[in-house]
Amino acid sequence: MPEVAVLDHDAVLAAVSPRAAIDATREAFLRHRRGEWVMPAKVYLDASPHGDFRAMPALGDGLAILKWISSFPRNPAAGLPTVMGVLLVSDARTSQPVAMLDARSVTALRTGAVAPVAARALGREGAASVGLVGCGLHGAWAARCLAADGYGPGVCFDPRPEAAEALASELGWRAGTREEALDADVVCCVTPGAEVVLDAGDLHPGQHYNMLGADGPGKAEATIGAVASCALFCDEWAQASHGGELTGAVEEGLVERDRVTDLGAVLAGEAPGRPGPEAVTMFDSTGLAIQDLAIAAAAVAAWRDGRVAAQTVTL
Repeated sequence: MPEVAVLDHDAVLAAVSPRAAIDATREAFLRHRRGEWVMPAKVYLDASPHGDFRAMPALGDGLAILKWISSFPRNPAAGLPTVMGVLLVSDARTSQPVAMLDARSVTALRTGAVAPVAARALGREGAASVGLVGCGLHGAWAARCLAADGYGPGVCFDPRPEAAEALASELGWRAGTREEALDADVVCCVTPGAEVVLDAGDLHPGQHYNMLGADGPGKAEATIGAVASCALFCDEWAQASHGGELTGAVEEGLVERDRVTDLGAVLAGEAPGRPGPEAVTMFDSTGLAIQDLAIAAAAVAAWRDGRVAAQTVTL
């Protein structure tokens, strides 16, 4: 068996810049929309009361991936990350294993990259300021990717003031209150989804909301009323309606399929985006395997081109 590359957390982040992640993520949505990249549904494996595992396969451009990732909210108390896992890359023509990547860094990059992709497609013309609610790993990469795409200045809020201040200092933004963050042109909520941070009364005409934290059953960052008050978009209806920000409003009968537009359809020019300059748009991101494929493919290309070093193992 040939050697298999192993890219750790730092290697993945060195291999794929925020700009490259944004471009790759946008292309992934278009490829999936055209049927060139495919993925079956995400599989959840409950590990209550600790958390859950997710298995996420995808195939495209000669590669097949499987991301095996976890969400264990109690981990930080034990000094461990909430999200951990591994992403396997195989040659789609021979099935030969190609690489193993740290799934935590891949997830952070693709979660962050979709923020400016959605904001460009759905935000109002001239939108610039950013409000960030949640400054953990994924929130930090959402902010970095938005900054790399020309957004800012921004306001960072987190229950841990030191996290908000550190990220704000890094980007030249400022730390502020939740209310100040929710006043921005583009607002990104990137919390664990265990409690609501956005209500209908927080919405202002012309805003765009990226809801990035509620990525599984039982999670929500916004009230049902806030969700139902917006022009709605999602990464994939099947995931978003059963385990995303839309779920509560769907279960209450306030939101049906015809009220929600796929981001890929907007990017491909097959569906309209923002209804008007005064509308409040909301994008529900649950995270797709084709996004992981895009980041993994970029990382593998960087390794093959000698732009990043990796360990190797023989299976």
